[in-house]
Amino acid sequence: MRRVMAAFAVGVALLGLSFGVTAEDKKEATKEEKLTGTITCAKCDLGIEKKCATVIKVKDKVYYFDTAAHKKYHGDTCTASKDGSVVGTTKKDGDKMIVTVSKLEYK
Repeated sequence: MRRVMAAFAVGVALLGLSFGVTAEDKKEATKEEKLTGTITCAKCDLGIEKKCATVIKVKDKVYYFDTAAHKKYHGDTCTASKDGSVVGTTKKDGDKMIVTVSKLEYK
């Protein structure tokens, strides 16, 4: 009976640790950050996509705009890239980094 109780206690402790990591990840995902680089089209300018996608390239990293921001800003940058900055929250979606844009400024 003691072994069963000990195993249960260890399981509860591990479960608690996993919730702690998840809560920390969620805190990190909601933190806004400022990205400064080149705002452009992943298809027309960078040639890395089959369909148009608005992105900001910061050094070697590419952050894809969320759907709403893509629709709003893509006309400005599809055929001509612009230097600028984006403020928003970032998250990883598969192999891509997605930025939910709250503010965009062109230089």
